[in-house]
Amino acid sequence: MSLFGHKPKVDPNEPDVPLAAGINLPEDQRTQLAHEVSLLEQRGGARSSKLQADAEKAVLSAVADSVKKLRVVELGRCPACGAHIYQHLGANICDACGWHQYDLPKRGSVRVHIKGDETPVEGERAYVLKSGDCLVIRRGVVQAQIPHDAYTWVEYLWPEDELEQRQKEVGQGATVPCGWCGKATNPTQDGFHLVHIAFGSSQDRYCFCSDDCYEAFRKMYPSRVHRNCYERDCATCNLCLKRYDDDATEMRLLAKDYLRVKK
Repeated sequence: MSLFGHKPKVDPNEPDVPLAAGINLPEDQRTQLAHEVSLLEQRGGARSSKLQADAEKAVLSAVADSVKKLRVVELGRCPACGAHIYQHLGANICDACGWHQYDLPKRGSVRVHIKGDETPVEGERAYVLKSGDCLVIRRGVVQAQIPHDAYTWVEYLWPEDELEQRQKEVGQGATVPCGWCGKATNPTQDGFHLVHIAFGSSQDRYCFCSDDCYEAFRKMYPSRVHRNCYERDCATCNLCLKRYDDDATEMRLLAKDYLRVKK
């Protein structure tokens, strides 16, 4: 997914790719599924085919909802309440309603700290259920189910090398072309500009490699009188749907320290 919302080109000659691969059911569920499918087939294949079609329809509906939520997040808004979300390197957080989405370490581990016990429960991953109970996974199986009132907090252990690798990958992918000439921009060079402009209803980000490109872009695309994105501080303006915020940090901001505002 591009930081700037550019859509990848799709080759119409490429074969269709499945939306997602199936998951492996636990052994007892596989046995139950096979038994129930056998009963359906004995009573008539038409009913089994209809259930299969209904299941596929439910999956497609869930995928459509997921894509819609991801698009909303990409526009910098909360999919639950529509408020601005704070976007970080590995987390999206809405402080208006509490919706959040975050990454977990791939090579790290997790510790669940138990009330009144100095020894935490360790595993490869932990899931906090809606009930508040915490499931601790180790070697692919549930090692422990901890009641919601039995633990205090969950700690995720990020290896330093994984953090550095993630930041390096994001930094390499953050190189963007100049909004006027198309050349690669360098935030450390003189003349670099980063501006947030909303020509429509949604805010967008543009980078420029030099003063000349920035001025040429401004002449070609003057801002609206009532909005004036080139001169106005985004923190004091509510005339568009913001995708980026002055309080945002890390790679979403790219090179905010090098932003030059024309007076």
